[in-house]
Amino acid sequence: MAFVICIVPVAPMRKEDAHRSEMVSQLLFGEIAEVMEQTKVFTRLRCLYDGYEGWCQSSQLTLIDDAQANKNGKELANNWVTPIEFNGNTMQLSLGSSLGLLQNGKASVDRYSFSYTGKVWDPAEAVITEEALTQRAFQYLNTPYLWGGRSVFGIDCSGFVQQVYRFFNKTLPRDAYLQAGEGEMVGFLQETTCGDLAYFDNDEGRITHTGLLLNADTIIHAAGKVRVDKIDNMGIINSDTNERTHKLRIIKRYF
Repeated sequence: MAFVICIVPVAPMRKEDAHRSEMVSQLLFGEIAEVMEQTKVFTRLRCLYDGYEGWCQSSQLTLIDDAQANKNGKELANNWVTPIEFNGNTMQLSLGSSLGLLQNGKASVDRYSFSYTGKVWDPAEAVITEEALTQRAFQYLNTPYLWGGRSVFGIDCSGFVQQVYRFFNKTLPRDAYLQAGEGEMVGFLQETTCGDLAYFDNDEGRITHTGLLLNADTIIHAAGKVRVDKIDNMGIINSDTNERTHKLRIIKRYF
């Protein structure tokens, strides 16, 4: 079994081994994945964090030994963008990038080295409060929607809630319909607490969207961009146009 680590700020994870193939997710810097298959240019891998599979460009990865893969911590980059030194040059990382290999601010992997002198966020020490959840979610506010995105440079609906939850030591699956299969059911919108996730379906009844409820009337979600909208028992109402955009299916609680 071989492992790789992402050595660029964001590595597209594609459905097939081609640059023109659909991006289904992303690896952020420092995330580790299991190698499943390789071609001349791409590596098919399984992300250790959420089990998601796809193809990444091999030049955006480097091999990591089993010991480093197993001891990788949960520490995350805490700022909207975080500069680190990578082989002597500055690299800007997205909020939520993995800094788990750092030991006293430094790490070496293969022929690469990086160092960081700032603060990191340890999800294991996070205190889950309404204020903390709201502040973290609002760090992504106005981030553009990007299918398969997981960073502040572009994010999709399920990537957004997955990343927010990651800061509070809660791992969610990658896709909205998989996330909806976990957690405890909340019977009524009026019983919502900050941090519950709402799920929305399409005309065929398939769950296609999710967002984080701030209270029983307000939701933050990625639709066009990460935005705050109103919600009622029927679904989301766009705050700019006053149009109904998403049909509410279920609400789940995870904390």
